[in-house]
Amino acid sequence: MKSKDLQFLTWDQAKNCLNASSVVVIPLGAQCKEHGLHLPLNTDFVMAEQLKKLVISQVEAVFAPTINYAYYPAMIKYPGTVSLSYETTIGMISDICLSFKSFSVRKFYILNTGISTLKPLKSAADQLAHEDVILRYTDLNKILEPIKKSLEQQEGGGHADEIETSIMLALKSEIVQMQKAKKDFTGSGGGPLTPIDDGSGVYSPTGAWGDPTLASEEKGKKLANALISGIVSEIKELSKSS
Repeated sequence: MKSKDLQFLTWDQAKNCLNASSVVVIPLGAQCKEHGLHLPLNTDFVMAEQLKKLVISQVEAVFAPTINYAYYPAMIKYPGTVSLSYETTIGMISDICLSFKSFSVRKFYILNTGISTLKPLKSAADQLAHEDVILRYTDLNKILEPIKKSLEQQEGGGHADEIETSIMLALKSEIVQMQKAKKDFTGSGGGPLTPIDDGSGVYSPTGAWGDPTLASEEKGKKLANALISGIVSEIKELSKSS
């Protein structure tokens, strides 16, 4: 079986590829979430869509449409950012998977392009396990950590930074406005980012956290290849599970 893009199928075609042995891949990426001055609000969504295009030919799975809202509490003070609650995100993921379960599907992979989404995805996976459903998801930090060590030059970061900007230069360079990129890193303090220096969070006037000026397409290609390889490997491993 070749991979199928579910949204383009009719219901009777969908019936033929949804069963107990199927893996349903669900991309997840914010379409309204700030990414500094140099990347658009839909950066995570674009990343999810581009990764889907590159992964779909390398695995046997059913690809669902990309989810464009989830749990992004650290950026809600920046205009345009939309975040669902933790509970709503868990419920949404669980409801989607359980809907597919009614067609005998038990194995799901969330092609996840966020970091704050990891905790609700873990909670959803734990809940779904009680329903005899297996949910796996992309952990960007885990997959990218080995390659990051050999490429990263910034002193610290984690959002719209050298790493994320490099990946976007490789995947969709036309949406990156490098002339607007600015270093914005004042330490590793925790808490949400805020564009207002009022002590309510980690002050970031640009909305980035790190040094995107160090990004390059060359670094991005290496990072993207590692990410694609990791995602493909995880989907294939899930496909073999029982």
